[in-house]
This record gives sequence, C-alpha cells and structure tokens, in this order.
Amino acid sequence: MEFERPFADPGEMLPRSFYDRDAALVARELLGKWLIHIVAGVELIGRIVETEAYLGPHDLAAHSSEGLTPRTRVLFGPPGYAYVYLVYGLHWCMNVVTEREGNASAVLVRAVEPVQNLPGRTCGPGLLCRALGIDGRLNGHDLLSADFFIVAPPGGREAGETAAAPRVGVAYSGIWAQQLLRFYLKGNPFVSRP
Repeated sequence: MEFERPFADPGEMLPRSFYDRDAALVARELLGKWLIHIVAGVELIGRIVETEAYLGPHDLAAHSSEGLTPRTRVLFGPPGYAYVYLVYGLHWCMNVVTEREGNASAVLVRAVEPVQNLPGRTCGPGLLCRALGIDGRLNGHDLLSADFFIVAPPGGREAGETAAAPRVGVAYSGIWAQQLLRFYLKGNPFVSRP
C-alpha cells in the first residue's frame, strides 16, 4: 500500500549525524520537528514541542548513571535509536539516543502538537507515547527506518521561540535537578509544563 506523505520526500528524514551531537543541542533542535510512526498503514504525526536532555552517566538524572544494564544497553549504543522504557509500571516514555556510541546520552520527547491522526492528549511523555502507539516494542528501533522516524517539517517551517527550564521529576538527582535541560516552544498549548 502506498502512503501519501505530508512532506516533500523521504530525504528530509533526519540523518544519523543530526543525533551524533551534544544532547542539549539535539534537544533544542528537535523542537518543531515531526515525529512519525506508521501503524497499520496509518501515519501518526506529532510536532515536537518539548524535550529534555540527559547528558550521560555523570548526569545523575540519566538512566545511564546506573551504568550498562540490560535496560540501559540501548543508551550506550550508536546515536539515532529509540530508547523506550516504562515509568512507574504505567506509562511508556520515548528518548532519542544522542552522541557517539558509549556516551549514553539521550533526549526525552516530552510533548508533541498533533499534526495528523493523533487521538487523545499529547502533552506529556506518557500521553504522547499512547497517542503515537509507542511502546516497549520500539525500544532499540532505528529512527532512520521507514516506519518510525523524525523529519524536518515541510517548507522548512521555523520552530518558534524556545525557552529552557529545569527537567521534570528528577528531584532525586541533586544539583542535576536544577540544570536548565528542558526545552520547549514558548506559548505552545501542548507543552506539558510552561
């Protein structure tokens, strides 16, 4: 079955080199990009409006601070893969692995603005995963694949004005809890926490 894409051509998919950079930079530059998941022939598309950067094993808020475990193995792999995990045994969360292999840095996608075929709320990492059909089966999935990927929006649309704030839910991480590593589009109604 052929799908009519809402963007010019598949060449607009973000290349591996986009992810192979500092996590905070990638987190900022993901704002405004489209996250696409094709499920049963239907394109689910959300515009990324909020992210959080996790800077590797030295960042006490990052899962990789636990070291290399079966759960964190994807984080230590090459950039451009999805790290999907269950939080509180209830909600799936999706991260993009960044930086070179072994660095274990990632960007959590916290909120998306619905673009196409997204039912329900999308203003929070668990809600966006539910709406986009993202679960543990996508852990370790290559984001340069044909069914789950991120693209620059059509027409080179600018993201808009961005802001930085402390990350959410990481009070246990000491000084890392106050780092301005959460990025969002100012004034966007789909941001989980302005």
